[in-house]
Amino acid sequence: MVMAEALPRRAAAEFVGTAALVAVIIGSGIRASGLSEDVGVRLLANSLASAIGLGLLIALFAPVSGAHLNPVLTLCLWWTRPRGATGGPAGREVALYLSAQLAGAVTGALLAEAMFGRLPGGWSTQARSAGHLLLGETVATAGLVLLVQGLDRTGRARLAAVAVAAYTAAAIWFTSSGSFANPAATVGRSLTDSFTGIAPASLPGFVAAQFLGGALGVGLAALLYGGRPPSAASPPR
Repeated sequence: MVMAEALPRRAAAEFVGTAALVAVIIGSGIRASGLSEDVGVRLLANSLASAIGLGLLIALFAPVSGAHLNPVLTLCLWWTRPRGATGGPAGREVALYLSAQLAGAVTGALLAEAMFGRLPGGWSTQARSAGHLLLGETVATAGLVLLVQGLDRTGRARLAAVAVAAYTAAAIWFTSSGSFANPAATVGRSLTDSFTGIAPASLPGFVAAQFLGGALGVGLAALLYGGRPPSAASPPR
C-alpha cells in the first residue's frame, strides 16, 4: 500500500529507484563482460542481478511511490484508474513521475559508466532494430503489464516484488529482445556502449513496441479479469 506521501517525495523515490535500476542493469552487464567471454554466462549474471535488484527496489520504494520505475506501468495505472477516484496517479502526477523516471534512467546510466572507470555519456553501438526483436519486446512488455494488472485486479499486489522479479529473470531469457520492457530504462541503456546497450537509432522501434505491449497487457487483463482494478490505490510495479 502506498503511503500518503507528498508528491515531491514520491517523484524523488521514482527518480532514485529508476536510477538504481538502470545502474544495476548496466553495471552488472559491464561486470559480467569483464569476467567472462561466454555470452551465456554474461546473460545469466546480468539477468540474475537485474531481477534481484528490481525486486529489492520494488520492496524498498513501493510504500513511498508505488515503485513504478517504468513509464509504461505509470501510464497503464493512470489509464485504468476509475475516473473521479482519489487513488492512482492523476495527470500532473503522471507527468512528474515520467520526468523523474527518465531523468533517473539517464543518471543511472552515467553513474554505472563512471563506477567502472568508463567515460560517461557515450552512445551505444548495439543495433536492435530487427522485426523479431520488436516482437519480442512487445511480448515482454505485454506480459509485464498483464502480471502487474492481474495481481492488482485479484487483490494480490503485495506479491509484486517477488512476482515481477521472477518474471523479469524469465523474460530476459525467453524473449528475443532480452526484455527491456521499460521506455525510461531503454533511453538510459542507449548511453552505454556495453553488453546491455541499445543504439539510439533503435530507440523509436523499441519504445513503440513497449507502448504497444502495454496496451495489449491492459487489454488482456481486462479480458481475463474484467472491469477496472478493484482498488486504484493498489500501485503497479
